[in-house]
Amino acid sequence: MPLTRRAFAASSLALLAAPARAQQLDKVSFGTNWVAEAEHGGFYQAVADGTYRKYGLDVTIVPGGPQVNNRMLLLAGKIDFFMSANCLQAFDAVAQNIPTVAVAASFQKDPQVLLAHPGAAETFEDLKALTLLVSSEGMQTYFKWMQAEFGFSAEKVKPYTFNPQPFLVDKKSAMQGYVTSEPFAVEKAGVKPKIFLLADQGFNTYSTLTEARRDTVEKRPDLVQRFVDASAIGWYNYLYGDSKAANELIRKHNPEMSDELLAYSIGKMKDYGIVDSGDTLKDGIGAMNDARMASFFDKMVKAGVTKPNVDFRRSYTLQFVNKGVGLELRPKK
Repeated sequence: MPLTRRAFAASSLALLAAPARAQQLDKVSFGTNWVAEAEHGGFYQAVADGTYRKYGLDVTIVPGGPQVNNRMLLLAGKIDFFMSANCLQAFDAVAQNIPTVAVAASFQKDPQVLLAHPGAAETFEDLKALTLLVSSEGMQTYFKWMQAEFGFSAEKVKPYTFNPQPFLVDKKSAMQGYVTSEPFAVEKAGVKPKIFLLADQGFNTYSTLTEARRDTVEKRPDLVQRFVDASAIGWYNYLYGDSKAANELIRKHNPEMSDELLAYSIGKMKDYGIVDSGDTLKDGIGAMNDARMASFFDKMVKAGVTKPNVDFRRSYTLQFVNKGVGLELRPKK
């Protein structure tokens, strides 16, 4: 073949190969911290509607659960990103020299609530007179803050066993829960509870944070940025767009999830500004800032939850957030 024809043929093959290369996706695995639910909806949305693919990512969601430790899989390099519950896990990672870092916060407010019977408590302070049903984990975290900040007494606490029945039969009790789920179960049992969101009382941790290994942040920042950006867009579309395909995927991973609970959870996330409020209004979903982190850290030190010598600023990075990604997707009021 003459040189000119060989060159033409080679260039033609290169042009044909270019779209194939452009379609190559980076495989990414994301481990959640519980079974599939609406509280993970933005990530499922980004899978279901193709947002991750638009950002060059082939994302597999690995559901968590009572017998699954996805955080260990992150540390072992078996998954690329992990959904942590709140900033305390990130602080603890620094304290234990675990090489992870929070790169975005999907929830501006922790969904943790205390539920009381109608008329039993009108203010947060009124809860002091009630029997409080709190889990062992809650006693070591947010309840210590309630003691330090408001003077709650551990003597009024009974163990919460993730069963609403003791609360339902005792009208002088209050029960822990998530604003997106436990009130739904209690309402189904015929009680319209008074809801106290701890975030609105000053428990100002971020929640549902995305964690990555430090080596991923340092060596593959573009991958992290694309995952954070696409996830934010997923959340806008899940809250304000058509969530049907995402909910179908959630139910595929968790067949026990009902359409009614999914709709309820989405509504509560919007009503209470769990995902989209405060700094996200200008900085976009996923926003974090130094002042908020410092404030929560100081509260946890005061409450004796976190040691004061922890270098909490190493627990997160603002490198990938506060860029306003997806703001145009929020409905105009």
